[in-house]
Amino acid sequence: MVYKTVRIDWDDSKSERLKRERGVSLEEAAQMLASGYVTDRKNDDPEQHYAVGFVHGQLVTLIYEYRDGVDGETVWLITCWKATKREAKIYEQNRR
Repeated sequence: MVYKTVRIDWDDSKSERLKRERGVSLEEAAQMLASGYVTDRKNDDPEQHYAVGFVHGQLVTLIYEYRDGVDGETVWLITCWKATKREAKIYEQNRR
């Protein structure tokens, strides 16, 4: 069996700023991608996706996109925030 490794990356300075301003960094938000979360496509140009899941007991929304590079495909984390009531409802209705 062959497993595909997917890289996850982000801008460190933006991650630090998000931690200060919103209480969760991109590095912390990336942890939800290894656990239960709900995801969907956000928009088409550029094609972005969102994931809603728990980080340190708090429901968080993460925006990300797929990027092709020399090392293969990378999941590029863009931003995150505490999930809104609407996003929390989507999570509750669609969690796996």
